[in-house]
Amino acid sequence: MLLSRFLPRTDFTSYEDFKQNYRVAIPDNFNFAFDVVDEWAKTDAEKKALVWCDDHGGEKTLTFREISLLSNKAANFFLHIGLKKGDAVMLILRRRWEFWVCAVALCKLGVVFIPASMQLTHKDIAYRVNKANAKTILHVNDAFVNSQIARALPDCPALKPTISVGAADFAQDSNPDVYRAPIHFNTEIERFSDEFLRPAGDGATKNEDVMFLYFTSGTTGMPKMVRHNYTHPLGQIVTAKYWQQVRDGKLHMTVSDSGWAKFGWGKIYGQWICGAVIFAYDMDKFVAAKLLEKLEEYKVATFCAPPTMLRFMLLEDIKKYDLSSIAHCCIAGEPLNPEVFNQWRAMTGLKLYEGFGQTESSVLIANFQWFKPKPGSMGKPSPLYDIDIIDGDGNPCGDGDEGEIVVRNIDKGLPCGLFTGYYNDKALTEAVFANGNYNTGDVAWRDSDGYYWFVGRSDDVIKCSGYRIGPFEVESALIEHEAVIECAVTAAPDPTRGQVVKATVVLRKEFAPSDALKKELQEHVKKVTAPYKYPRIIEFVDELPKTVSGKIKRAEIRAANAAKE
Repeated sequence: MLLSRFLPRTDFTSYEDFKQNYRVAIPDNFNFAFDVVDEWAKTDAEKKALVWCDDHGGEKTLTFREISLLSNKAANFFLHIGLKKGDAVMLILRRRWEFWVCAVALCKLGVVFIPASMQLTHKDIAYRVNKANAKTILHVNDAFVNSQIARALPDCPALKPTISVGAADFAQDSNPDVYRAPIHFNTEIERFSDEFLRPAGDGATKNEDVMFLYFTSGTTGMPKMVRHNYTHPLGQIVTAKYWQQVRDGKLHMTVSDSGWAKFGWGKIYGQWICGAVIFAYDMDKFVAAKLLEKLEEYKVATFCAPPTMLRFMLLEDIKKYDLSSIAHCCIAGEPLNPEVFNQWRAMTGLKLYEGFGQTESSVLIANFQWFKPKPGSMGKPSPLYDIDIIDGDGNPCGDGDEGEIVVRNIDKGLPCGLFTGYYNDKALTEAVFANGNYNTGDVAWRDSDGYYWFVGRSDDVIKCSGYRIGPFEVESALIEHEAVIECAVTAAPDPTRGQVVKATVVLRKEFAPSDALKKELQEHVKKVTAPYKYPRIIEFVDELPKTVSGKIKRAEIRAANAAKE
């Protein structure tokens, strides 16, 4: 079993045993492409790696051997067009099966890759290309993406011709300035050999080399470049085996677009190290009924999705779908409302195991197999990290007291899975790696049983008339009301109180917006939680702004609130 090469011990008797004795044996010059993908290809040529489908009848199954050979072809192609170790490439590939081939190929070459969302506009693309000095863009052949790249090109003078995947016919929108068709990946790689020798000497990757960069947007300032090195995939073993509980040879599905860190959490690294088969559904748009159909049709064994998606799945007649193949369910991306936990369990018989982490990390805190999840709690710390909660003066918080989540003792060595800093930003790196800690910027509290409870981003916490109010508790209270499908709680400016609680609410179709309903929701929150936390402002909307992976864009709502001041 490949996993035993990296874990001296894989089975544990309790959470305490797991926390104290989990160890990762990190090889010298570890390279995920050669040491995992190619090793599986050698030891079990027919072992499935990826099952892919889309909304248009497309379907593809690839073994590890096929991924290995295709990635060799791709690596030779990338070399031919001038890419080399240390160069950077942006990937806008949605959930196309080619992403896995390209990611493995670039890893073999030591080329830094930058996952990016299909939602990026031309300004976003130009900023990222220039900030990271990207040499080219690998992208889906999509009219919107093509047009945005075309508009970005004049501001990216160093960019080589771009490379498209998918259909060979170039997709254009109505923009007359759309540039000429790029190089077609699927056609070009067939010209190249499927043999590729592992580079040696200066051409070989080292553990401390930059493997990939994520751009992550904060609430202020331009996006930051999160830098991960070649040991990062080994940090995702905890994520896959002990939180998601993936099964060797069984299908695992994490719902995420390839442009987000959750893709790395759930759709490639830890899962393939553990021998699981990635199930990738390249959906045009999230439709709850279609996702449920895919889970039933392909007999997915383990499943991870954000709570927002589960809420919409719960509006369907779940009992008409055979989900008996699913043995374990996880959620991440945003906090889990207890109401969703209870409804999902009632409908499916499955508990939801929440996990918490960041673009900067693997799973930091999670509900693991040795203890019962408490609905709404993130769980307990991963054994990779020395987690604590500190107050504004850097002192440890007692049980029940809110503070900032930190990873301690990073000055003694960064845990594998944790980022190595912000690329080309020494000042920001030093700011978050202060006093021997990594300061996450997330606020939480710990109960007397050692469970952690999320409050919000430090900049999400609402400060109203001297009170500190975490948005999650108010959202959970609102979700319990029968009229509410989903909601986002944010701060709104107030001349008297500084800030007040605002709830942006999506109603079920049988309810209509009214002042009476606003009052009813406010009274409901006062009864469910502390009265001072009730939303003084309620706005009804048809939908909430979200990322393609279903995560609510609270920063966008906050910006809109500020603009209305």
